[in-house]
Amino acid sequence: MTNEKRPDPTTAAPVSRLSCPHCGSVNRIRPSARGAPHCGTCGKPLAWVVNADQETFDVETNASPTVVLDLWAPWCGPCRIVSPMLDAFARKHAGRVKVVKVNVDDNQQLALRFDAMSIPTMVVLKDGKAVDRIVGAMPQPALWARLEPHLKPPKTPTAAKADAAR
Repeated sequence: MTNEKRPDPTTAAPVSRLSCPHCGSVNRIRPSARGAPHCGTCGKPLAWVVNADQETFDVETNASPTVVLDLWAPWCGPCRIVSPMLDAFARKHAGRVKVVKVNVDDNQQLALRFDAMSIPTMVVLKDGKAVDRIVGAMPQPALWARLEPHLKPPKTPTAAKADAAR
């Protein structure tokens, strides 16, 4: 999965390139307050993992699925342990969660805004409001057990098609 951010000359919104684990297609995804990304080729939900900075943070965190904000730094060993766990969580719960990763070294204002005194710090956002906060690394089962209760229920195929038609 690629979650690199590339500027798009036609819009100010960031564009993420997400690879579909089902068919291998690369999908260009812009932030959306409604719905979650699906593969343009096979239609399966995509794991929504993006990097954000001060400029793109508000648009990236304005999403209908639950947002897990990962405040991290490249030099942080525990952060490098948690990151693949969050990627796997996003793959398992594709369509129900968006993981937004923020490098606190490059975005100190966001670290202050979310009171990230230690990293990794993960903040669960629902409808733009912080509903849970996890500080430090923990085993994957424990991390997932903390995050899963915050997910919205999975959509039935009929509801998903109705959302896509809107």
